[in-house]
Amino acid sequence: MKKNKIMIIGCGGIGSYLISLLDRANRMNSTTRLYDITVFDPDIVETKNLSYQNFETEDVGLSKPEALATRYKFKAEPYKVLSPSQIKGYDLVICCADNLDVRKMLYQSEVRWLDLRAQGRAGLLVSSDEDPKLYSTLTAGPEGSFSCQGDAWDRSNQGVHFTHVAVAGYGAQWVQRFFSGDYTPKHIQVSA
Repeated sequence: MKKNKIMIIGCGGIGSYLISLLDRANRMNSTTRLYDITVFDPDIVETKNLSYQNFETEDVGLSKPEALATRYKFKAEPYKVLSPSQIKGYDLVICCADNLDVRKMLYQSEVRWLDLRAQGRAGLLVSSDEDPKLYSTLTAGPEGSFSCQGDAWDRSNQGVHFTHVAVAGYGAQWVQRFFSGDYTPKHIQVSA
């Protein structure tokens, strides 16, 4: 059985949970892993990440992909994805990054991709099967990085949103269906 080669860009709010779900699917049959996963993220685990990302206290100070690679089986790359040449050779590239520049590069590429996003209580899954006429709308927004918690998050545990976990679940389900040859929607909107 051929392993499906997946690149995941970003392993914070959405990516850290997506990785755990895809790893679980990989472990369902111990003799054949479905996915060969490589994860790129240059970020370091910070204490502020612990309330809403899939990290533990002992991960603070470590590179995000390397911290997760101690629990899940994938190739950890603690680097940025900066050019189209980096995303070639994968069966699917999944963007979980909090950066529109990465998305714009992905949307202009020739690879099959899945874009997973969350901000506050809203989430979105968009695939490369979506109408390219919508790409300029989907890649509009502020420059730089942003949190899946949204601008209004007061950094308290009480104010944490978990829409990003739902988006990771939809993403994992989409990936399973995509590689099974089943129907996959062009996009899914989530609102909590």
